[in-house]
Amino acid sequence: MTELIQGETGTWEMVIGLEIHAQVTSNSKLFSGAATAFGASPNSQVSLVDAAMPGMLPVINEYCVEQAVRTGLALNAKINLTSVFERKNYFYADLPQGYQISQFETPIVGEGSIEIDLADGSTKTVEIERLHLEQDAGKSLHDQHPSKSYVDLNRSGNALMEIVSKPDLRSADEVASYVSKIRAILRYLGSCDGNMDEGSMRCDVNLSIRRPNDELGTRTEIKNMNSIRFIKQAIAYEASRQIDIIESGDKVVQETRLFDTVTGETRSMRSKEDANDYRYFPDPDLLPLVIEQSFVDAINDNMPELPDEKKHRYINDYGMNAYDASVLIAEKSRAEYFEIVVKNRDAKLATNWLTTELLGALKKAEKDIEDSPVSAEQLGGLIELISNNTISGRIAKEVFAEMFETSADAITIVEEKGLKQVTDTGAIEAIVDEVLADNPDKIEQYKSGKDKLFGFFVGQVMKKSQGKANPAMVNQLLQDKLK
Repeated sequence: MTELIQGETGTWEMVIGLEIHAQVTSNSKLFSGAATAFGASPNSQVSLVDAAMPGMLPVINEYCVEQAVRTGLALNAKINLTSVFERKNYFYADLPQGYQISQFETPIVGEGSIEIDLADGSTKTVEIERLHLEQDAGKSLHDQHPSKSYVDLNRSGNALMEIVSKPDLRSADEVASYVSKIRAILRYLGSCDGNMDEGSMRCDVNLSIRRPNDELGTRTEIKNMNSIRFIKQAIAYEASRQIDIIESGDKVVQETRLFDTVTGETRSMRSKEDANDYRYFPDPDLLPLVIEQSFVDAINDNMPELPDEKKHRYINDYGMNAYDASVLIAEKSRAEYFEIVVKNRDAKLATNWLTTELLGALKKAEKDIEDSPVSAEQLGGLIELISNNTISGRIAKEVFAEMFETSADAITIVEEKGLKQVTDTGAIEAIVDEVLADNPDKIEQYKSGKDKLFGFFVGQVMKKSQGKANPAMVNQLLQDKLK
């Protein structure tokens, strides 16, 4: 959904493409056997290859290749059976070799596409330019000493998949949806954990401004974004900044910028390099990577059910709307939870209780579904009690609140508190008769045409029964007696 921005001189639109850097979930690095665990002591996971010691030769990690192919298949992309690793030359303190081993002209994965879900319920296809493998750089630490910067090489050599989109995105919301979908796909595959706060998934935003449908404008790159909230803030600021520059008669400079999370502004980091500035050439220490079609086919045969496949199955099998299906498949753990809850149970009840009650309670408690005090089996048990009329929907909410607080089973709470629904016709009829006897004036008003009073009678009966009377039976008995 294109977001048009009104400037001083007319309407503008954003054109956005993303480069997502996803760290492969491998126990060792792309070209060495060093460990990759997050949070280790600085420089404790560095091999001689990672430190660029003379004479040390890289050896490619086959598992990382497998994960790249698996991810490419999930992106509906072409897998290149021959790819080439190249040296990307630039100097930075945390890049020991003085170059990065990456892929440029011949990446392991070519063009593909994914579907993203938009807020209005529609979908949009975003084209993927490529996915290539490369090694990560180290990390410079500028806050450890008043006058010196330290370097931690633990991350140096970690395997990254860089997923490059085409400039198909037109709003911050589309970008957020795209990043969320890529993250979900990676997590379903297990090829990246998607933990943006730990830096294992980062994003560079390429953004330009133009008049609707005009030629592309000059783009800037906002580097190393690790939060969807900050990505949206950075896009809003950068789009406004570029519009102000153009409308004042100046030109946007092609450059790399950083986003300041404190001020909410982007600021210049360096002029934007072009490919020829990096002097790419094939790495002489690595032969072209050649894989067999049988290798790709074996991976394809063992692909898990991916988010969009799961979404369409939920819509078809459970009669679910697209929005609820999208909510449930957004996280792999959420979909797994739902699969347990819905098994042999009412799908509509399962969907409503998970998306509304459980997710609402978890958000308020600032918990993830993995840390839910109510297990999937327990929520399923609550739904069974509603389905077989042991408790009413209103009582169920009271029971759920207790379950969330104590992690107790629904049936235990119902029995201990005497919350079972009254389904005895005689008992309910006695309460109905009592309510009608107490409100003769309301009966006359109802019979004179005030139909809305029917809800009053229902409410009074439910109140007298402490919410335990079966609502369907209450409605039927009241209808019969008020005729």
